[in-house]
Amino acid sequence: MAAYQTVVVGTDGSDSSFRAVDRAAAVTADSGAQLVIVCAYYPASRGDVEKAQDVLRDEAYQVVGSAPAEDTLQSARDRAAKQGAANVETIAVLGEPVEALRKVVSERSADLLVVGNRGLNTLTGRILGSVPSEAARKSGVDVLIVHTT
Repeated sequence: MAAYQTVVVGTDGSDSSFRAVDRAAAVTADSGAQLVIVCAYYPASRGDVEKAQDVLRDEAYQVVGSAPAEDTLQSARDRAAKQGAANVETIAVLGEPVEALRKVVSERSADLLVVGNRGLNTLTGRILGSVPSEAARKSGVDVLIVHTT
């Protein structure tokens, strides 16, 4: 089996998603592949973010706009470099996570998508769908679901 050439990984700024970035970076470091780190986002006002964070507490990383995409991507890039990934690109995509990942996988002709397992085995994930399960179902390429929780 040939090594992967282009690996896409999604991050939302959570510790869980950064563990997926670490794993994707290790895979690309081992194979010499390009790593493309994607952060999907919707802009939100500071007031909306603060109100949502008060309610969500530990789940606040999910708040749209709570982790500005550029800051999240820079943190992810730094982590990837520590894992030995040499060829790293970061992309902020306006929109929903699964569609953003699918778009980048297609545009970059990626052959591996890496996501964390957060939400995969939760009741909400089973009822509404989760990023890992939807990505695995819809991506059209190999998917590595990293145990991050």
